[in-house]
Amino acid sequence: MPKAIRYTLLSIRDLLISAGPFAIVAVALLVLAYVWLDPTPPKRVTLATGPAQSAYDEFGKRYQKALRVNGTEVVLLPSQGSSDNLRLLREGKADLGFVQGGSNERATTEESGLESLGSLFVEPVWLFYREDSARKVTATASLSALTQLQGLRLNVGTAGSGVPRLMEKLFEANNIDIKRVTLLQLEQTPATVAFLGGEIDAVVFASAPESLMVQMLLQTPGVKLMDFAQSEAYSRRFPFLTPVVLPRGVVDLARDLPANDLRLVATTTSLLTREQTHPALLQLFTQAARDLHSPAGWFNRAGTFPTTEHSEYPVSREAERAIKGGQPFLQRYLPFWLANLVERMWLALGIIIAILLPLSRIVPPLYEFRIRSRVFRWYGQLRAIENEMQAPDADSAQLAQELDALEDKAGRISVPLSYADELYALRNNINLVRRKLAEISGTRIAHRPTSARGSPA
Repeated sequence: MPKAIRYTLLSIRDLLISAGPFAIVAVALLVLAYVWLDPTPPKRVTLATGPAQSAYDEFGKRYQKALRVNGTEVVLLPSQGSSDNLRLLREGKADLGFVQGGSNERATTEESGLESLGSLFVEPVWLFYREDSARKVTATASLSALTQLQGLRLNVGTAGSGVPRLMEKLFEANNIDIKRVTLLQLEQTPATVAFLGGEIDAVVFASAPESLMVQMLLQTPGVKLMDFAQSEAYSRRFPFLTPVVLPRGVVDLARDLPANDLRLVATTTSLLTREQTHPALLQLFTQAARDLHSPAGWFNRAGTFPTTEHSEYPVSREAERAIKGGQPFLQRYLPFWLANLVERMWLALGIIIAILLPLSRIVPPLYEFRIRSRVFRWYGQLRAIENEMQAPDADSAQLAQELDALEDKAGRISVPLSYADELYALRNNINLVRRKLAEISGTRIAHRPTSARGSPA
């Protein structure tokens, strides 16, 4: 190996060894920051959706597909609906879930341990009725008030859907005697089958228009959608309801379905999560929500959703930042996992750098001390030899051998070229002591007593 390369490698090795304690402290601080911040989200998350073929079920599949791109597995947990999703969230059986406005039965939401990722879409109250059944109560075979349901068979869905509680409030506001309405609580699919078969006069859903059941019933001959003529009044009486209009022809322009604008009342659905859910997951879901719900729909213009308005629960800071700020800068150019790691570690990295900068000043002196100590430690032995030389009974031959051994050791010392002057100084000082030893030895021989024959005693 050429000497130049050898000395360079030697210098690098010494520098690395000198910076070892500094590096250990830096790594330890990074590990502590990583453990404390926990920047890497779990790869598996549970989303409470709703009944099969419902809008919640459809949106759950879309979220599942969207997050799969970033390596996150979304496990869909079917449920009976909004109220059931609230229960699953509170019991910790789901990490996120779709919940309608007005589903919360508790007086406050502050102690629920739940946060909102924003309002995603409106869910109109779809009250479908059979035209032949409506003809029994009105000559026009059209219903426009809940009071006209008396004497009919109405399916309000399962208790876990939240619709029964909603309809109970609406019936109470209309002073309807529930005993005069035959209320059924079948699940969506069997209820729809019974409705189409004539066993039920009317069914009610609270769902987004993406629901397959809603899409199918809107286009079924002999089935009508109730026009809530008092939609504005309902929104004044119930803060969680808002009036919406189903525009004429929006279902099918060619067939002009519906034939007239229909007034409906709607709740706003939010995506709720537990406070313990990883912040990076909240960011992923909110970004997916922006992509899935921002296009224009039957009841909203483009960009209306998701929104932080109309929320009954505190809005997560991660969600608010993602909704208002859009996609973070780093995520536009880096994979999500790397961008997320940098975003969540940058503050900790700044603190670590502030701590390590003063500590880094000890590396150069430590490096210099390590190199020079290879040379300076032999000065102690050289000083000891020099002191022994002054003794009257000093053994000059033994001291000369010790100097030779010390010079041999000095010849095997390896130091970077920038410190070679220290090594040559040691060798010069060894030769200086050797010359001094020779002078002292010669002086002692000259003054030694001689025998009678003239030879030294």
